[in-house]
Amino acid sequence: MTAELPAVLGQLSEFARELPPESTQQAVGYPSLFLLVALGALVPVVPTGAVVSSAAVVAFHQTAPLALLFVFLVASTAAFVGDVALYWLGRRGVRSKNGSRWLAALRGRAAPDLLAQAQQKLDERGVTVLVLSRLMPAGRVPVMLACLLARMPLHRFVRGDVPACLAWAATYGLIGILGGSLFAEPWQGVVAAVVLTVLVSGAPALWRRLRGAGGSDSQHA
Repeated sequence: MTAELPAVLGQLSEFARELPPESTQQAVGYPSLFLLVALGALVPVVPTGAVVSSAAVVAFHQTAPLALLFVFLVASTAAFVGDVALYWLGRRGVRSKNGSRWLAALRGRAAPDLLAQAQQKLDERGVTVLVLSRLMPAGRVPVMLACLLARMPLHRFVRGDVPACLAWAATYGLIGILGGSLFAEPWQGVVAAVVLTVLVSGAPALWRRLRGAGGSDSQHA
């Protein structure tokens, strides 16, 4: 995957060089942003953080004064809709005798150690842990699964997920603003924002792998 990153970034830069006019960007961009973020919340394989950061870069270079605000509102709303839909589907699996494919998918994406940590933090902090889970890479699914296993009511999950989605959208929007402010051309800012988002998202997983490899070496020694 690391070897393919330069090629992907090259394609992204070529695409971003040919950005359409602002009116077209807004007409196509906001619905696309909503769909991608909502889909990424339902099926956690879409890099939604990079999508929001890229949209923020483009909005930063637009002349419309509320473009960045619209990106923030669309991204946070889409993340909230996706989270609530996934939690509702997961609750159906918890109540069902045979479970559901959504609950099984969540179980498959939550490492046992991360799930145990999420359950402990949920017991200690309650729904406020949802804010941290949204900001931590790979932290959302274990915490959501912990909420499902604790049979947290939907209305309580919603109360904790609103500030979580707002904080998440603001964080990745700021990354996009940073990328947009560093470069004069929008495509350069998009590439910078994507690279920074990938680094932020991948650093914890890399650290866990290195720590796990170090622990295995020490045991063999």
